[in-house]
Amino acid sequence: MALFTAAARRFAVVLGAIAAGTALISYLLGLATGSGVHRSVSLGFYVVGSFLLVAGFFVGNRGPARLTGEEHAGLLGPRRLRWASLEERTTTLNESALLISIGFVLLVAGLLVDDRARLL
Repeated sequence: MALFTAAARRFAVVLGAIAAGTALISYLLGLATGSGVHRSVSLGFYVVGSFLLVAGFFVGNRGPARLTGEEHAGLLGPRRLRWASLEERTTTLNESALLISIGFVLLVAGLLVDDRARLL
């Protein structure tokens, strides 16, 4: 149980930092452009959430082959590949799940903040 509590706390900290940074930057950009606060913050959440969803999709679809080192001969030269270890594949899936989860929560937050969409 303590493991899940610690994981939830870390997730909340990462989500809070990303959401607060997005809201602050969106608010400042909204002030600079003269748009409303709710609209600018919701657009910021939509943009960052969508970016994280797409990034999570591409991170999760990374293939099982990895380069053996940084010394590859170029575009048409030989490349040395190796199969990813179990730890690397697990890390890739975990990073993908984290990015997609945070992106989804930010999209929902954008929907809740947006004054054009009435949920109730």
